[in-house]
Amino acid sequence: LSIGRDPFQCRSGTRGNPLLSLKGHQVMDIVTHLINDTIEFYKWTLTIADKRVEKWPLMDNPLPTLAISTSYLLFLWLGPKYMKNREPFQLRKTLIVYNFSMVFLNFFIFKELFMAARAARYSYICQPVDYSDDPNEVRVAGALWWYFISKGIEYLDTVFFILRKKFNQVTFLHVYHHCTMFTLWWIGIKWVAGGQSFFGAHMNAMIHVLMYLYYGLASCGPKIQKYLWWKKYLTIIQMIQFHVTIGHTALSLYVNCDFPHWMHYSLICYAITFIILFGNFYYQTYRRQQPARRDASSSSKAGKALSNGALNGLSKAANGAVLMSSKEEKPQENSGRRKRKGRAKRD
Repeated sequence: LSIGRDPFQCRSGTRGNPLLSLKGHQVMDIVTHLINDTIEFYKWTLTIADKRVEKWPLMDNPLPTLAISTSYLLFLWLGPKYMKNREPFQLRKTLIVYNFSMVFLNFFIFKELFMAARAARYSYICQPVDYSDDPNEVRVAGALWWYFISKGIEYLDTVFFILRKKFNQVTFLHVYHHCTMFTLWWIGIKWVAGGQSFFGAHMNAMIHVLMYLYYGLASCGPKIQKYLWWKKYLTIIQMIQFHVTIGHTALSLYVNCDFPHWMHYSLICYAITFIILFGNFYYQTYRRQQPARRDASSSSKAGKALSNGALNGLSKAANGAVLMSSKEEKPQENSGRRKRKGRAKRD
């Protein structure tokens, strides 16, 4: 019955693509199978999740975390539209309270992770996850949960930028960093709330102590801002952090640490993206502007030299005029004396 017809030709005349020849119910069957397989895979992952955290806030399922992150992205779109024809908010007192609160929160996280890891005798080279109810292990898990929560609170950084109409601060790096950290750390707390996870978290928490301390002092006004010369060194410290993270993770892979290897590889790739983005930010902000600053300084020096030269020339000309006038006056004085002497002789 199909002699002379292309077996891949559908009724609409499309040739060469077997997927286009599928009927509607067949496509729906494929989509249904994919959804069912994804759900089954998720249910299987729940069997190996950390049972200690499943009843903690936001940890029962990923929907609340995804909803918060989606609301954040929605505010990125609607916020500038709302503020377009409005005066920017100052929020000076709010920023002071917020930034110094984040200093205390991150210091608390660092202290808890450091003290609990030390009490549990954690290894900085390889530390598998202990899912027991040991007090020190639960303390580490609790500190990591607070670290995850702090990443959600940091969404307020972007909110304050938009309300103050600092739209130039809301860069791709800023949004990528905030959105991915909060979303991905839900996975970390759900499955590996301990072990190797403590290393990057307690290092990052200490860096955020310095960072929010800087922002808190900067929000106090110009009297303190003039002493804040160390902003670029925060960016350098952050880039060092990512290199240390890659080295630490690679070492764990080298010694075949009993920690999910797919997380190690994912962390290395994630850190590389931050090195690229922060490196570009550092170059654009500090290195690229240096030649312009040098040119400006050299031109200002040249201007000073030119003005000094003009002033010196004028002073030299003035001095020359004075000398010439003095030379002209001296012969006149001498001739006057000679006349007086001649009169005296005649008298």
